[in-house]
Amino acid sequence: MSELAQWLLFGMIGVGTFAIRLSFIEFYGYLRISPVLQRALLYVPASVLAALVLPAVVYQDKAAAFDWHNPQIPAAIVASLVAWATRSSLLMLGAGMGTLWALNSWLVQG
Repeated sequence: MSELAQWLLFGMIGVGTFAIRLSFIEFYGYLRISPVLQRALLYVPASVLAALVLPAVVYQDKAAAFDWHNPQIPAAIVASLVAWATRSSLLMLGAGMGTLWALNSWLVQG
């Protein structure tokens, strides 16, 4: 693929992405979304966050393994429990990072 073709492809992808995002803004008041779809769209941010975080937790050293020696897994479980119990993002981040730092320092010393 030539350099010109690559730049044209990048431009077309950028215009397509812009058009998709603009359509949600431009047609906001004109289109009716069914209540079922509205309810389903409420879960999009949580599912996107899970899709971003889970590979970083499970794939340590580019290999998928559920290993309790990986300190990210217990820290993620603690953060999830704190988030579920308190519904506070700040407490969830603090508990998860605190657990991760504690486990990392414990594993380094041990």
